[in-house]
Amino acid sequence: MRGTRIGTGASLVAAVAACGLAFAPSAAAVAPGTATVNADCGSWGGGDATLTATQSGTSATITINTSAVTAPLAISRDSLVSELTLVKAGGGTTLFKGTKNPAMAAGGALEVGPLSGTVASGDSLEAFGGKLKVTAFGFITITCTAQGPQSPGPFVFD
Repeated sequence: MRGTRIGTGASLVAAVAACGLAFAPSAAAVAPGTATVNADCGSWGGGDATLTATQSGTSATITINTSAVTAPLAISRDSLVSELTLVKAGGGTTLFKGTKNPAMAAGGALEVGPLSGTVASGDSLEAFGGKLKVTAFGFITITCTAQGPQSPGPFVFD
């Protein structure tokens, strides 16, 4: 009799777990996941930058990597303050910000992110018309703007 109760209880737990998985929210997707933009960063340089986007519900992140702009000095991990403004199709902007970055040697490729922002289903966001502002050591500011639309196209969030 004792074995039957344990077996029935285990079956009930398995059924509840299966229902929970059936009703669990699915991961949202952003397309494209990666885009390239030609950026002008003033006296800091310019060239191609890669933007990588991810999404989980209404939360999204973007990581930016460019070898065209280099770190002016050695930069420790998570020491940059970065803000990326993307332009919404139909008007307005969305701000992504954060203090995440890998450690970078002087002269190394600039990488920031993931930068966090909030999106709505159907948001179409483009770097052209927006800007990236990166502050190092509290007084060195690098501002970059896209010189044309990102390729292959804007980020469209699910």
